[in-house]
Amino acid sequence: TENISTSSCVSFFVSPSLILQVQLFAMSLAQTFSAFDAVPRASRSNRTQEEQLFVDMDMQSTVFPLPKGINHNEMLKYSLSEDRSESLMKFLHGTTTLGFLFDGGVIIAVDSRASMGSFVGSQTVQKAIEITPYLLGTMAGGAADCQFWERHLGKLCRLHELRNKERISVAAASKLLANILHGYRGMGLVMGTMVAGWDTTGPNLYYVDSEGLRLKNHLFSVGSGSPYAYGVLDQGYRKDLTAEEAADLGRRAIYHATFRDAYSGGRVSVYHVTADGWRMVSRDDVKDLHERYQGEKVVPRQ
Repeated sequence: TENISTSSCVSFFVSPSLILQVQLFAMSLAQTFSAFDAVPRASRSNRTQEEQLFVDMDMQSTVFPLPKGINHNEMLKYSLSEDRSESLMKFLHGTTTLGFLFDGGVIIAVDSRASMGSFVGSQTVQKAIEITPYLLGTMAGGAADCQFWERHLGKLCRLHELRNKERISVAAASKLLANILHGYRGMGLVMGTMVAGWDTTGPNLYYVDSEGLRLKNHLFSVGSGSPYAYGVLDQGYRKDLTAEEAADLGRRAIYHATFRDAYSGGRVSVYHVTADGWRMVSRDDVKDLHERYQGEKVVPRQ
């Protein structure tokens, strides 16, 4: 038997356009990982997993391309300065939002009016921003600022869940938002938001504003109508409220704020956050609430 060994030579033709595409893809990968290589390995090893998460996510945060030759910080400080008799940009805004902890979870209540100076811009603004199925944010200040950055926060929370196979804590989510806003101080952002949710430690409530301030408490109210809402909350708040009583307290507080504050109004939306996530309890027009609550008032005898 004769063994015959054959060798075949196969030639491939690679088009120049394909080579160019591969080169461009390799360059993009190199640029992506260069930011991570810029962090010294020694400093990475000294960080905890949570600290490294903040650094990695901060590197991926949104960066806006700005035209060269303009000092944007000085321009915005000059335009928004409160020391000037007539500022070039008058940022007039108003709203009423609140949140509080109780034995059954977290209650978030908001109105829906957007003001444009002395005019009503909209009566149907969604001021409770659904970050994740277990996290809720609120809107007070600039509508575009709150919507954009809290939706960006939702993306970061989802990336954390995919990387670590677990939900992000309320504390970490609020810290991410505070770090982002602190980096944009003095650039015209106007935000006063709450981050509420349920994690392994239970229900939590944080306040974060555009200056990077981050506070934890059991009760907050934010907006031009917050003094009126605080009056109702101080009178009726208890830790052992039932879910129905807590929802009614938040609804009643927002209604009274809309009755006295011209910059608040529209509809009152109430959300309840539990271990199973958040759900909307009710959404009522302030006109219907006015008819309901005005009938409960006791007329003093003359």
